[in-house]
Amino acid sequence: MTANAPLRHLLKIPVIVAALGYMVDMYDLFLFNIVRVPSLRDLGLTQEELFTKGAFILNVQMAGMLLGGILWGVLGDKRGRLSVLFGSILLYSLANIANGFVATFDQYLFLRFIAGIGLAGELGAGITLVAEILPKEIRGYGTTLVATVGVLGAILAYFVADIFSWRTSYFVGGGLGLVLLLMRVSVFESGIFLHLKNKHVKRGNFLMLFSSWARFSKYMSSILVGMPIWFVSGVLIFFSPEFGQALGVTEPVVAGKAVMLAFAGQVLGDIISGYLSQVFQSRKKGMLVFMLGSYAMMLVYLLTTTQSLTTFYIICACLGFFNGFWTLFVTIAAELFGTNLRATVATTVPNFVRASVIPISTLFLLAKGEWGITNGAIAVGTLVMAISLLALWRLEETFTKDLNYAEEDAPALELAVPEVSSPKALSEK
Repeated sequence: MTANAPLRHLLKIPVIVAALGYMVDMYDLFLFNIVRVPSLRDLGLTQEELFTKGAFILNVQMAGMLLGGILWGVLGDKRGRLSVLFGSILLYSLANIANGFVATFDQYLFLRFIAGIGLAGELGAGITLVAEILPKEIRGYGTTLVATVGVLGAILAYFVADIFSWRTSYFVGGGLGLVLLLMRVSVFESGIFLHLKNKHVKRGNFLMLFSSWARFSKYMSSILVGMPIWFVSGVLIFFSPEFGQALGVTEPVVAGKAVMLAFAGQVLGDIISGYLSQVFQSRKKGMLVFMLGSYAMMLVYLLTTTQSLTTFYIICACLGFFNGFWTLFVTIAAELFGTNLRATVATTVPNFVRASVIPISTLFLLAKGEWGITNGAIAVGTLVMAISLLALWRLEETFTKDLNYAEEDAPALELAVPEVSSPKALSEK
């Protein structure tokens, strides 16, 4: 590979469009976290309902992502990665535009569920496409690029919501999605998937993940390793105003700013974790470093009593930095399984992790009532991290894994795949 070859591969249109798609996805996914308080107040909810009904909307949105993850994942393996990239962005863009017109809590709840279904398809399809078109030596850089650019979407959501009303912020998100939809016209399908279509291999069979213990165990482990990320995002950062009050911060904590700072930290964390995996030649070692750092920062966040709002926000940014192993987590999910199940896994796994915020937040609310908000969070966070470290230990290393194979009930079928880099090349072949 020549010196400029990695850069040439990373600047391919599918990589760039996948990265921009994930940016819009993250904008829309975390916009509710940012505008939760002003939007629900505008709809007439009480201060207590901002907490309880806000958590309910988040859970319903994540339930939509859980359902959408299965739907888009199966569709991605049966019909192709591009069908998901087009369909998912159209659904969540229209849902977010409609979200700007809501007049009642029930309408808000319903549209966040629909948006959640749409948002579920973007990351998995994009990561799958990027992993399949890039050489294995640099696909870690490709997925890092997608994840890093994607996280910028959450930061953009903060600044848009800071300038405009919460309704306009939803309009902007929907509009960005529709613009991106036009860019997708020039994106070509994965050559590995196109070759597989001519083979007599089951594609997108979700039940195959449960047809053998080895495959099921691998699938469950790939989900469990990502749970600490959503404990941090869905509990510690989402409820940052409540944690700030409990920890003695004298000024009100703005949830939107906590989200923005956490994701600003995650941008750097994504880059560093992706780089470490290349240096270590190991996804697992890079993840271990960040998972241990994440647990340490959880304890700092929950045990540091401070009156300084600035100190609290700095800790939020550090929490976000150690959430940067999201890059490695989604990359491993895409690399663990064969081409005929890859989109199904890469799409469902991150959405199952996102949906894990439902039992995690429910457990946290129970622990909060029993031990208080900080001790309850420590107990739940410790349990989540212990489960995730065990799952990481069980996972295979995927750094040098060849993705050119299909999952079968029998031993994996090796596929000879021609290199396809453009629609023109396809027609010539």
